[in-house]
Amino acid sequence: MTLSKPPLWEHHGDRGAKFTEFGGWDMPVEFDSIQTEHAAVREDAGIFDVSHMGQIHVTGPDATELMQRLTSNDVTRLEVGDSQYAVITDEAGVIIDDTVVYRLPDEDGESTYLFVPNAGTDEAAHERWIGHRNEWGLEATVDNRTDEYAMVAVQGPNAPDLVEAAADESVTDLGRFEAMYATIDDVECWTARTGYTGEDGFELLFPWTKAEEIWGAFDCQPCGLGARDTLRLEAGFVLAGQDFDYESNPRTPYEAGIGFTVALETAFVGCDALAAVEDEGVDEQLVGFQLIDRGVPRHGYDITNTDGRVIGTVTSGTMSPTLDQSIGLGYVPVEYADPGTTLQVVVRGRSKKARVETTPFIDTV
Repeated sequence: MTLSKPPLWEHHGDRGAKFTEFGGWDMPVEFDSIQTEHAAVREDAGIFDVSHMGQIHVTGPDATELMQRLTSNDVTRLEVGDSQYAVITDEAGVIIDDTVVYRLPDEDGESTYLFVPNAGTDEAAHERWIGHRNEWGLEATVDNRTDEYAMVAVQGPNAPDLVEAAADESVTDLGRFEAMYATIDDVECWTARTGYTGEDGFELLFPWTKAEEIWGAFDCQPCGLGARDTLRLEAGFVLAGQDFDYESNPRTPYEAGIGFTVALETAFVGCDALAAVEDEGVDEQLVGFQLIDRGVPRHGYDITNTDGRVIGTVTSGTMSPTLDQSIGLGYVPVEYADPGTTLQVVVRGRSKKARVETTPFIDTV
């Protein structure tokens, strides 16, 4: 399979980046080291190329209704410049994908949205929106603009000052999950105070052909997907395709710990099923844990109770650079989900003592 390449692929290679396949894209996994890049974001600032994320543009007389019926959160609460985290579910309430929905300025007097599906899922999301639009007889234009736009994330405690200094307009008054158009190096960027690291910062969306100008506007540590993963795990953020997967590990938002994305008062696909789940409760729940014994948990490792009976599976795990402790996420029966509960994780055939922890594992913004 031919991998898609971000617009900065050659630039990253010249910088000495190591690459990995992710969601059908050839993306930088690290530039210097995961530890160096992780520390830069926690202590100063770092920049990530996240152009592998999808961008679906929706506008028209029925754009709001279409977005409302296909995402789990309440789209009607969004004013221009607002955004929200949401999930896309099937009729049974199982997560197909998670996404961030942005309310863009109106176009031709019509409400306009941009939502960001995960890498490699943009075509499926586009087809889903088109199919339901046609089925429901709604009037909306749905465009897949993944190949038209690049995206970078500037993250860290000093990231707001970096973006403020680079932009012609002031952006530091934006609150979390707020966005505006700002001009950086003569390039108009959709500038959102969002991120996936647990730190403050911005995600910038701009034309694909302007990637080098925007990347070069920020003098900070370049970071790859390796650090992005350790940072998001410390922050307790789930990763689609790993902490839930529609085919191999189907989960509802309530099982995955992101039930806050569900607005049951709205009539979205899967709403009725999720109302029943909320009423009845779940049998299993995604929990954070820390290894007490030495070892590193990895995706797919067994979780057992103290008697050695398998009760769950690790979905994400790493050695936390910030905590210098091994941490992870995994699904366990709800009777084992309380913080402080002792578990075991089977690491390379050996049982390692673990303790359920409240997430996020670190203080976040």
